[in-house]
This record gives sequence, C-alpha cells and structure tokens, in this order.
Amino acid sequence: MEKILRIDLTKKTATCEDLPEAYRYLGGRGLSSRIVLDEVPPRCDPLGKHNKLVYTCGLVAGTTASSSNRISIGAKSPLTGGIKESSGGGLTALNLARLGFRAMIFEGVSEDPVMVYIDETGAVTFLGAAPILGKKAYDAMDILLGQYPKGTAFSFIGPAGEMLMNVAGIANTDMEGHPTRYSARGGLGAVMGSKKLKAVIIGARKGGPAYVQDMELWKAGTKLYSKAIQTARPTSYVMPNFGTPLTMEQMNGMGAALVEGFRRGQVNDITKCGGEAYRKAILERGGCGSTTHACMPGCMVRCSSIFPNKDGSFCNTPLEYENMGLLGTNLCLEDLDQMNILNHMCNQYGVDTIETGAALSVLAEAGIVKYGDFDGFVKLLEEVEKGSPMGRLIGLGAAGCAKAFGVTRTVAPKGQTIAAYDPRTAKINGVTYITSPMGGDHTAGNGIFIQADHTDPKGKVQLSYECQVVSGWVDSLGICTFCRTAHFVDPNGLLSMLKARYGGEWDQDRLDAIGRETLRTEITFNRKAGIPDVAEYEDFVKEEPLPPMNVAWEIDEEELRNIWKPLFDEVEDRAAPAGQRS
Repeated sequence: MEKILRIDLTKKTATCEDLPEAYRYLGGRGLSSRIVLDEVPPRCDPLGKHNKLVYTCGLVAGTTASSSNRISIGAKSPLTGGIKESSGGGLTALNLARLGFRAMIFEGVSEDPVMVYIDETGAVTFLGAAPILGKKAYDAMDILLGQYPKGTAFSFIGPAGEMLMNVAGIANTDMEGHPTRYSARGGLGAVMGSKKLKAVIIGARKGGPAYVQDMELWKAGTKLYSKAIQTARPTSYVMPNFGTPLTMEQMNGMGAALVEGFRRGQVNDITKCGGEAYRKAILERGGCGSTTHACMPGCMVRCSSIFPNKDGSFCNTPLEYENMGLLGTNLCLEDLDQMNILNHMCNQYGVDTIETGAALSVLAEAGIVKYGDFDGFVKLLEEVEKGSPMGRLIGLGAAGCAKAFGVTRTVAPKGQTIAAYDPRTAKINGVTYITSPMGGDHTAGNGIFIQADHTDPKGKVQLSYECQVVSGWVDSLGICTFCRTAHFVDPNGLLSMLKARYGGEWDQDRLDAIGRETLRTEITFNRKAGIPDVAEYEDFVKEEPLPPMNVAWEIDEEELRNIWKPLFDEVEDRAAPAGQRS
C-alpha cells in the first residue's frame, strides 16, 4: 500500500499515512491539486503558514516505463493567487515513488532554514541549511553532491526562492546532478522559501515497491508503449534530434513567435536562432555539448540537450523553445549564445525563465533597457541574485513589474505570463491561457501540433477544452507530455500498464475522466479563492493585428464563458435521479 509522507516543519516531525481510498487512482497533478483543495484554505496567504507544499508522483511512477517519472509540485500560487501545479523531470519522483510514497506534504514553517533528508529506507532527518544558503544552484550542488550516494535526488530553491520572489521555481536534479529540471512556474519556489525549506534530499532505493498486480501484462504493456514511442515521429526523430528548439521554425512559419514585446510573429533570421541552427552549433563545437540528453533514467525520448560555449566548455542545459522566445526573440536577441547565457543565469538564481524573460521585456517597455541590449539584460538579471530593489521588481513577475512601471504591454492572464506562442495567431493556446485554472501556462493545454488553421477562431474553444482534458490526465499519470503522441499511436500500451498495476478496466474514457476531474478540482479551488474562470486579455492583444498574419484576438465571448459548463453539468447529471438524467 502506497503512503503519504507528511512533514511538519514547525514541529520537525514526519509521519506516514496510508493513501486514502479516495486518492487511490489519483496521482501527479490530479493528486496534488486534490490535496491542495482538501487541505489549503483557498483565501489563505500563499506565503503564510496555512499554505502547504505538496509533492506527488504519477500513477506509473517508480517503474521502468519510459518518461514516467515527472514530479508534480502543488500549492496556492503567490503569483496568481489560485491553485498551481508545476511539474519537472529529474530523479525526484522516481526516488520518492520507490520509497513507497505517492505524496509528500510539507506544512508549517521552520524556525530556521532547513533541509529535509529522506534516506533509502524512508527515514527522515532534519538538517541545517546554512552550508548552501544564498548559493547559486550549481554552487549548492558542488557542496551537496559529494555528501550523498550516487542516484540521490535533490529538489531545492535558489536565492530567489529564499527571497520569496514570485518568479522563484524549484530545481530538481537530473542523473548527472544538473539542477535544471525545474518545477518553475507559479512561484512555488517562494512557497518553499516561505517555509524556510531550502532543500529536499531523497535517497535512491534500488528496485523499490513495484505495486504491479500482473507482471506479465505489465511487461507486455511497456513493450507496446516503448514501441509506440519509437514509432511516433515526434518522440522517435524530432525530439531526440532537435528537442523543443525546433518549435521555433514551426512558430515562425505560423507567425506565432514572440518578437519585440509581442509586436511581431516572425523573427528576422530563423537560420540564426532556430532548432536547426541550435543543433548545428552543438555538433560543430563538440566538447561537453550533446544534441540529445535524458532528464530521467530510462527516458527513450531524450529531448533535452547540453549547449557548449564556443570552446566546448559547459554553457547551459537545457534551452527550451519557450526560453528562446521569452529570453531571446521577445527581447530582440537572436543569438543562441546570448539566449543560453541568460537561461543559465536564471537556472543559477532559481527563477522561472518564462516569467523572468517577460519581466525583462517590461523593463524594455519602460525604457530601463533597450530591446536587443544583451549586456543591459545581463546586468538587470544580476540584480535578482543581489536582491536589490530592481531585482525584487523583476522578482514580482511581469504583471507586478508592469504595474510598478505603468506598462500595459505584457500578457499575463491571471497574473502569469504566457509562453512563446502568441495568442492572436496560435488561438488554441490563446484560449488555454485565459481559461486554464493554472493561468497563462501552455503546458495546461498545448494545441500547436493539432492540424488546423490556428488563425481561425472557429472551434478553438472546444479544441482547447479537449487539450486541457488530455493534459489533465497526462500530468496525473506523471508521464512526459511528448509521450501522449505515442499513446495515440497505440493506446494499448499505456492502458495495459495501468490495468497491470491497478487492476480493473482501463480505456480512453477513464483517462479522460481523470483529466476532467483534475480540472474540476482546480476550478473549484479557484472559485473559492475568488479567481475568475476566464481572464481578460490586454487591450493591445484584442486590438492590434499581429504581423505578418495580421490577425487579432477574435474568440466568441459566450463560448469562452461556457467552456467549463460540460465539466460541471457532468457532475450534476450524475447526481440527478435516474429518470432525470440527460
């Protein structure tokens, strides 16, 4: 029976609880959001003692299945004021699940900065955090790595989290100890910092509890699942060879890239800053560079990468497309080295690259720095580590920074900046940004790979709804979002794995039901917290056509308002007497 590990930071106690039956088929985002709804007062101060920080593993975590060990971290967000789940790769979920824990809940506030160590037996020790306080991420890892056995997972905050900045994320280490697999969005690093929790260290238990009822069916299912990953073009060719940087070519072609403060949808020279150029630079430079890299054991997709300096020495890992947009083209920077340097600085300080890049764009709008001034952006980003007044303004996030400087040109639905897909052209994502309970988060329902006219508003509300349901169950299973493509090539693999592990019948309807229940949980919390179901876009998004496609935001308001009606009608229909059901 899997357990919940509850850690009271005020009392310095740790207790194990049986996983409640109501949570048996909840994992990842579905479970973290449910625990937040059940245990966190919706109107509480996100940085106060009543908020809780929840780590959860997916329904297939701790196993040998490829790309199945993403960690979900949830809390009430200091950035949006609503519910937040932010997932990440690395070793955290694998180690936690192999110790037999489906969830780990941190509550209360420590008197002094603390690290929590869970060894390979599951025993919990509270340690002083003084040796790594104020340290940048890689400096902290240089101190910690040699003190613990190989395979230990580290999940911790950087200086921004200690200073309770809204842009602070939580770093999770990969197999080589790179502290770059971030649960970055929503300011959850600030929640961790508010509890004076600097780091969570989780030992590696070899093997661990499998919780598989039918091993033969499990083996057959994982074989089908692996074959699907090796068959689907995105997971077998695109991601292993180019990673997400190749999305720059796609978005540029669609006219949906972010350029110069949301003023254009295409870059000046795609041959300098696209995925092809990114791969070419890594191969030519050699050294420590790698065009493909796994962020967790057993991953067959290997979408990550290591970008080297011109002399082959280490520069950054990884550079995702969204970072290329927010830390690059939207700041009028099209040089891959400059993008990687800014990205690495964000990783070092422990901040969300998307939110921080958008805040830097706000400062360009305010005239503090000029678009294209790489050295100026570096100097501003250095202020974050210092905790200076300017650094703390950046640490508010784009919406807070814009308010401080009287800037109206930023896009932050429900207080959270959108990713690098302009909503005027990429309209499915545009709907997701303003309707998702997570705020402007593309991972909550990314529809850019759907074959459609993305500039046409017709049908985009329904497509976003469907994408958000899929993201709900993908995040609850704890698998990488790229593997959903493989699932739709052959769903029998993943469904067989779930049946082998939990018993009963599993089909696509059951997966979709998990996605819908996850969304209902999150919307219910937000409604209680006073967060609207649908946000408003800034005036310029609705009024300025985006070159070169020259389209503005045009989605029917009534459709948007009713996007979640089917979710709650479903509950009312189940509750109605049999003769009155639709």
